[in-house]
Amino acid sequence: LPRYFVGVLDKDSGQMEVYNAEIFNMQPLLSGRSRNAFKLSTESPCASPWCAFSYCTLSAVSLAAPFTSFLPPSLIMEKGGDVYSVLVSCALQMDLCIEAFGTSKQKRALNVRRMNAVGSDIVSTAVSKAAANVIDAKGVTALIQDVAQDDAQNISTFLPPCNEDAETPEHVYKFEDILSPAEYEALRVPAAAFVNITAEEIAKKTEDKSHCSFVLEQLKLLPAEGKSREHKARCLWFLDTLVKFSSLKVIRKKHPMGPDCPHTISRKLMKNFTSLTYNKGSVQNLISASMKAKISAYVIALALHINGFQVDLTVLQNDLRLPESRVLDIARAMQLRISNAKGLPGLEDDQKHKLGTLSLPLPMQKVSERRRKRKRMS
Repeated sequence: LPRYFVGVLDKDSGQMEVYNAEIFNMQPLLSGRSRNAFKLSTESPCASPWCAFSYCTLSAVSLAAPFTSFLPPSLIMEKGGDVYSVLVSCALQMDLCIEAFGTSKQKRALNVRRMNAVGSDIVSTAVSKAAANVIDAKGVTALIQDVAQDDAQNISTFLPPCNEDAETPEHVYKFEDILSPAEYEALRVPAAAFVNITAEEIAKKTEDKSHCSFVLEQLKLLPAEGKSREHKARCLWFLDTLVKFSSLKVIRKKHPMGPDCPHTISRKLMKNFTSLTYNKGSVQNLISASMKAKISAYVIALALHINGFQVDLTVLQNDLRLPESRVLDIARAMQLRISNAKGLPGLEDDQKHKLGTLSLPLPMQKVSERRRKRKRMS
């Protein structure tokens, strides 16, 4: 086994005395996690800097000044003559351990943390003072109105343009804002399959679930003939494309909806309903959560035009694969009136469905006082 020695050099004589030594690791003993007390006193000064870990008295002259400058405000200090009684937390004891036994890296980290703590206190004080000045200047009511206006503006960026002064429901969300004349004309060829569809083909598509539930139900209600049948077929084809497009995550293909989708429609989907992201050295089109909410809003607006400005939100929720709360939030932001209704035929009649109706006058938007709380980690 190796042996260890300690050499003590006498600087005056230049000679060194060698002693047998034994290596062992010192670990400070921390008595529990509760706050423990030790005293800083001018009486019986202690020569050892690690006496703090055995809770003996420390020299107030040599240690009190640098020690108390770093005390957190949560510590309780009581003055009694020349004696200060300090309640020391487990975290503070660990800091003292690092000061006494820590490596240079640990000591640097401790100094940085202490400086950041002081900085955060300063910032918190400055922010509180600035907030108080703003509240005094504008008042609480004005601030609440500003917040509500900002929330409305943020939501409106993902909704179809809304005309709140409209005289009829069809002009609240104009059809031209959902589909431009050029885009509507481009749907003539692909929507021909819906125009000429038969009852047998609808039954087969329903069995195969090749389209979303809303479209399958509306195909059964197509007008017999004429321009109204073609108009509804084009709207249903585009709505079905929007629903399928919303299920994608990252767009990697040039034509994500297949060769049957007109170029004008593909360009509209990529431009209006995706966000650009940079990943692995290339730019990609991504359907983020906000973009999916935007698609859902346009789906609801188009469904309102298709079904007489009343739509089963539960059916659309299932088609879009969104939580009910999310769909209802979008519907309320679009100023729809929400009510309960029985499901459509063949869709669990016992289940309560949410019905969204667009009617005039539009309901006033209320600022929700609820704030979603983060779940506490156990």
